[in-house]
Amino acid sequence: MDNSLSYADIIENTLKEATKDRPRLQSIRLYPVCDRDSGNFLILATGWDKKAWINTILFHARLVDEKIAIEEDNFEEGLTSMLIEAGIDAKNIHTSMPQLSIT
Repeated sequence: MDNSLSYADIIENTLKEATKDRPRLQSIRLYPVCDRDSGNFLILATGWDKKAWINTILFHARLVDEKIAIEEDNFEEGLTSMLIEAGIDAKNIHTSMPQLSIT
């Protein structure tokens, strides 16, 4: 079964949900960046944190061969569990981050 389209939909919807207004991040904005053609899905954080400008990737996943590679997940609660709850099979998620490894 080709899960790539439905997995892309799930990732995109999860990123959009994760970037909705977060009151404690007042001056930092979160942006979902979803490039289905390259299979890259990111959440960027930009804004002023006290006196420093923040411009960083909070989350990065790649959709490769009907599997999801989590490259970065810097959300406190993690987005990997949200992806699984949204319908992605845990065996199709791989991560290079040992603390989040679920395979």
